Amino acid sequence: MDARLNYFGSALGAKLMKHINSANKVVVDSTLPHATQELVKIRASQINGCGFCTDMHTKDATHAGETAQRLNLVAAWREATVFTDAERAALELAEQGSRIADAAGGVTDEAWANAAKHFDEDQLAALVGLISVINAYNRINVITQQPAGNYRPGQFG
Repeated sequence: MDARLNYFGSALGAKLMKHINSANKVVVDSTLPHATQELVKIRASQINGCGFCTDMHTKDATHAGETAQRLNLVAAWREATVFTDAERAALELAEQGSRIADAAGGVTDEAWANAAKHFDEDQLAALVGLISVINAYNRINVITQQPAGNYRPGQFG
């Protein structure tokens, strides 16, 4: 399978990705725990059907020491006992934030309040930014049909 568009080969696409990558770097450098960041990226990518990002972030998480058990249970996190309360709150916010069109009211007050119990204001800002950025990456990759499976940790950074 070949991608529909070489996004980095397009001057405009490359410029756009530079700005999205800069926003992502702000989140990566925040105090939001790295493991939580990867779990959120994986869950949003699963919801959005983005094979490229699912491949990338499961491999990055494994490379960073995440366990196979936790990675295998991300899609079923509600029934899994391997996630902290903070991670569960972040995963709920990621799901609701990725499925805005599916929910009449968007993100519920309950989901927001639960996340706010576990994360400070800067971490919440990072979490909202992360959910927004991964959804942007997912949409670009799904629209352009970026193939999945060949990513190597460290490939883009």
